[in-house]
Amino acid sequence: MSDYEVRPATLRDAKAIAEVHAAAARAAYEGILPEDELRTLAPASREAKWREAIEFSEPQVQVAVLDGEVVGFVGFDRSRDAKTPSTTGEIWAIYVLPAHWDKGVGVALWDAARDGLEEEGCTVVTVWVPLRNDRAMRFHELAGFKREMKTAKTTAIGSVKIEEIRLKRSV
Repeated sequence: MSDYEVRPATLRDAKAIAEVHAAAARAAYEGILPEDELRTLAPASREAKWREAIEFSEPQVQVAVLDGEVVGFVGFDRSRDAKTPSTTGEIWAIYVLPAHWDKGVGVALWDAARDGLEEEGCTVVTVWVPLRNDRAMRFHELAGFKREMKTAKTTAIGSVKIEEIRLKRSV
């Protein structure tokens, strides 16, 4: 049994979510993004975005907490992709502090997102993952997501372009 509690995020969690987002993104994109781009992944640039997401539930945000500290989060809602049915959900973001990787936090967050998407009537869920982010790709594939090869696209992160692919599975 995990010691991590997963619960809906509150406005008071926005700063901690931004800190988790920045720290996890820096670790996940090391070797993918150049050092100067990694330095721009700062919590200050993300806190307002997560505060707004929590306030308006777009996306819905759940946090993983251990001993009162937010150690991970997931944002999920309906798919943002054009021409997808209303029954398609999307994991907009899922990040865990590196010190808590491989301890079941991501699985607990995925379970919470899946439950939330199911409550919303979603039957399918997608997630966009950078092709070179081996850890994220492995996590999602172990969770049952399959690559949709025809969806590969180039996305800009700062001044760097990366290749992403959409993965999909049943809720």
